[in-house]
Amino acid sequence: MENQLIPERLKMAREKLGITMAEASRRLNLSKIGYCRYEYGERVPSYQTVEVIARCLCTSVDYLVGKTEDMSPDYLVISKKDAPYLFELVQNAYSFDSDTLKRLIAYSTRICESQLTSKTDK
Repeated sequence: MENQLIPERLKMAREKLGITMAEASRRLNLSKIGYCRYEYGERVPSYQTVEVIARCLCTSVDYLVGKTEDMSPDYLVISKKDAPYLFELVQNAYSFDSDTLKRLIAYSTRICESQLTSKTDK
């Protein structure tokens, strides 16, 4: 069946986040048994449920159904309540021209690389 969740992909996405099945079920507002049935392939979620799972596990529907090997998400949901600074940054970025956005991305990449280097130096 096309667009059907691949249980192994679900497990890999969960493990990439470093969370347990219990945590995944909590994030999805499912019982642990309900979530486990998806991951073990005992139950097939609807396409809408796969979309919710992809969002919660920071991946894409296409990855979960086997259309791509790329685990990265197609879109992100940023909560003003949970991440107010990031929310403000993204909200401001909507008004930037493409050159400013490219500079912002280059700058953020340098910051991330710097943080990774400082963590490995410790």
